[in-house]
Amino acid sequence: MTHPIAFPALTSSVEQNTSQLVDQFGRYKQKLRISLTDRCNFHCAYCMPDHPQWLAKKDLLSFEELFRFCQVMVQLGIEHIRLTGGEPLMRQGVVHFIRDLQQLKTQGLKRISMTSNAFYLKKHAVALKQAGLDDINISLDSIQANTFFAMTQKNIEPVLEGIAAAQQAGLKIKLNCVVLADKNASEIVELTQWAYQQQLPLRFIEYMPLDQPEHWQRHKVISEDEIIQQLKPYFQIQKQQRQHDPATIYRLNDHYELGVISTISKPFCQSCNRLRLTATGELFTCLFANTGTALRDLLQPNREQFLLATIRQAVWHKKAGFIAQQQAPLRKISMHAIGG
Repeated sequence: MTHPIAFPALTSSVEQNTSQLVDQFGRYKQKLRISLTDRCNFHCAYCMPDHPQWLAKKDLLSFEELFRFCQVMVQLGIEHIRLTGGEPLMRQGVVHFIRDLQQLKTQGLKRISMTSNAFYLKKHAVALKQAGLDDINISLDSIQANTFFAMTQKNIEPVLEGIAAAQQAGLKIKLNCVVLADKNASEIVELTQWAYQQQLPLRFIEYMPLDQPEHWQRHKVISEDEIIQQLKPYFQIQKQQRQHDPATIYRLNDHYELGVISTISKPFCQSCNRLRLTATGELFTCLFANTGTALRDLLQPNREQFLLATIRQAVWHKKAGFIAQQQAPLRKISMHAIGG
């Protein structure tokens, strides 16, 4: 007989007062990730299926439906909205949507963010900043052109140009790097030194079994401890106490911020305060959930009370997470469409 996991209470009284979304383990939700599209021009093996089948445009939530959903979620205590994909900059109208979301900052929303591969960022950086985007996370798995192409099937030059454009526009930037033992693990020091010189915060992410679990092999995971061990000869490193951020933060040379998201070696499910909405309107309470809750039919006018009740119920029944199951999810939806 299995027993439910009892997580310690990690949520502050302030957070309890600002969020109405709480699960059965006492974890309050304040962050929402929204997938605007499943389409992506990259083909990263850890994210994209071998043969992706794109959603028809008619199947995507409209920006009107998305805004209605965001209004409700902010009403329930969501303070941070992150736009993801796929690649969100492939969705026409995203800049206008960010501008519309600014209205919610008078209702409790504090941050509007985006996660992007930066391939199209050079074109949009200034407009995103002017629309009110607060920060952007950029995927950068290598600074070496050959390695980058092998991992993404794209050239690195447009990405570097996009990063430069975002810097010039004044966007707050954070870099994300997924580390695989057989791909880019030997470049951990090099990428860190580059990001350090650029003064761009960097997050290393352990390779997770999110898609095509038959392809995922644990020996390809480079753990948090292994990453830090590689960096010790080159930096003075101080580990910081983990907060609600999924990353463990390390300070390099007393001033540079490096993070490691260690879902596999050191799961952080007990402090999870995130929810995800797919581009078709399914609410996923966990990145590793097998199923989501369909909300699209409830995003029509005069159905708000049903929508509120359904969201609260779905959040309440959120499971413990990867920390309990320790295996890949079995689902039809893929990582590129779940809001990453």
